[in-house]
Amino acid sequence: MSLVVEQTIPYSDSQLKLDDPKRWSRLFPLMRPSIKVVETTRGQTVVIDTTLANGKDVLIAAVGSIGNFSSKILRESHLAAFTVEQSEKNVSAQEMAEALKDSGFPVENGVVVIRAGQKQSLSSASGILEFTVDGELKLDHALSLLLAAKPKVKASFDKIEALLRHFIKSTANTTSKFHEQKSGDVPSVAHGVDVVAFNSAKTSIDKDLSSLLASSSSAGEGLVYSVHYSDINGLSRLENNILAHEISEFLASQKLESHISQSTILNNQSQARGWSISLCAIPAEFLAPQAKPSNALANSSASTSSKPSEITSKIIFSDAQVRKIITAGCERLIKEELTITEYDTVVGDGDCGYTLRDGAKQVLSYISKADLSKLPSTLSDLVDDLEVNMGGTSGALYCIFLSSLAQSLREATTFAEALDGALQSLLKYTRARLGDRTCLDCLIPFVETLKKTGDSKQALADAEKGVERTKKLEAKLGRSSYLDESTTRGVPDPGAYGLLMLLEGMVGAQ
Repeated sequence: MSLVVEQTIPYSDSQLKLDDPKRWSRLFPLMRPSIKVVETTRGQTVVIDTTLANGKDVLIAAVGSIGNFSSKILRESHLAAFTVEQSEKNVSAQEMAEALKDSGFPVENGVVVIRAGQKQSLSSASGILEFTVDGELKLDHALSLLLAAKPKVKASFDKIEALLRHFIKSTANTTSKFHEQKSGDVPSVAHGVDVVAFNSAKTSIDKDLSSLLASSSSAGEGLVYSVHYSDINGLSRLENNILAHEISEFLASQKLESHISQSTILNNQSQARGWSISLCAIPAEFLAPQAKPSNALANSSASTSSKPSEITSKIIFSDAQVRKIITAGCERLIKEELTITEYDTVVGDGDCGYTLRDGAKQVLSYISKADLSKLPSTLSDLVDDLEVNMGGTSGALYCIFLSSLAQSLREATTFAEALDGALQSLLKYTRARLGDRTCLDCLIPFVETLKKTGDSKQALADAEKGVERTKKLEAKLGRSSYLDESTTRGVPDPGAYGLLMLLEGMVGAQ
């Protein structure tokens, strides 16, 4: 018997009807019951959120671009209305205000209409403020800024006008995209001014923000730096979390008060993935700073009191024993690459096997010249190395877990306790849980049993049961979630199976 697997092909722009200006007026009411659709006197379609009809704040409306429609417009709760620009009959700010008035909205509070265009401009007449920004990124930034503004600003037409005039004068932005050509053996990133090797997210973000701060027209005391970043063409949730973390860390290192916001922009003119950042220094009278987030990545950053090389542990490690365990685990994983690839060819993209294999080879190369008796410090340094050389969602998960483990080892009295701390940190960065048919179906039972019993062989047995259960589970996350359940039945999750092979090798070497 033979099995033929067809690759899942993404829907084309024409199939998704991205260029249809009425696409969201048909779909959005199905997502949010409070939405209603009205037409202007010239036949333009306007989507209105009726939950804001009784508000006291200035009304905010947005005009998006066909094909490059941002997630920001769809998910923001402070937008009273939005529409999509149509080249043959563009909707005016006056028409947007009239649509809101006819729907019972308090337009006497004032109406702000924001749209993306080629040139920035701001005009005000009869309680209607029309604000045009150059590009989708700044449109998203302006919408985020109005949402985050202080309550007294949201309720004042004059204060919003003053804020947006400051936005026009002070905002700088840049875009970085992964380049199709590598720089040596590593990926490259096209920044605003040059193309350089991608060494780490930290290096790239630091470069972008340093450039933006240098070009910003505002400086001094009493400022809050409003930073908006958009992932381009769909970075993963983990990658977005890493971007937010690195932006936060850079601003903290510069001792700058900040407020960070995010959106996703789909560019139908290019398939390149990357990110854009917009920065504006806002007077504190308009915007309050965010509290600095506390998370696993922040704890492992350069802003902590201990540098990675200074991280110590209450647990004593033998270089020879740790080296033996890690080597055995990596070698077992490398040996099983073909089986992992076979599973992932059926239920995934077919790259899980060699992603894990390459990661294992990189670990072996790294530890050949490392002092494993200083395990926490070594793990922290290893993460920087894996960030560059191990791609995919698996790479991000392993990096976050190992970074968290390095920090947990500082205070934990047992290795099982440190593993549990790293697991809890990882769960903050992924929606995946036990039963979602991911590598966590292996990791969670292993860590929980080890913490409870201290028996690594029993923990391994429970992890194996968890992997076995994935053969019958319906995938809820990742590419497998798009496949029919009958396709995945009988095949273990490749990431869970790969982790099990790693753990088998490590436990067997103890």
